[in-house]
Amino acid sequence: MPFRLLPGFAACAMFLASAAAGAQTAPAAATAPRAVARPAPAADVHAGFIKSVQGDVHLLSAGGDARLARPGDRVSPIDRISTGPASAASLVLRDGTALVLGPDSRLDLKQFHFDSTTQDGGLLVSLLRGSLRMVSGLIGKTNPDAVRVDTQTATIGIRGTDFIVTADAQP
Repeated sequence: MPFRLLPGFAACAMFLASAAAGAQTAPAAATAPRAVARPAPAADVHAGFIKSVQGDVHLLSAGGDARLARPGDRVSPIDRISTGPASAASLVLRDGTALVLGPDSRLDLKQFHFDSTTQDGGLLVSLLRGSLRMVSGLIGKTNPDAVRVDTQTATIGIRGTDFIVTADAQP
């Protein structure tokens, strides 16, 4: 099947390609050894960080706190990320997974856990609307069954390392 850009996706194609290309180097950085190996404090638990934003991008915490997303912002294991029209965002999770959201998208990071020592973990994201490009990190490469992408009409089990998913908003 030939590849085609989705409506509204073309405006962010350059941004998405550059963000995803930069994210491909993230796994090496995410797995680079630290000078001092120590467990992260419980208060410092996060799933990853916002790598780049274009336009109107918001983060909504499980507690209902909404804020504008900026590069470097930490993302919690159960945050919602939403993009406005002509907007996009890229995230890098602690296992090196790269998520790139297109315009008018809403993504719930429903579950993320990762042990960098054993490389054991799990990832569940729910694409409520819009488009998502995902490049698998260590979780998807070592245990593909532990990674799932849900939409309102389907659940995708990961068997590849780089793919695009779109979901239309339900009326």
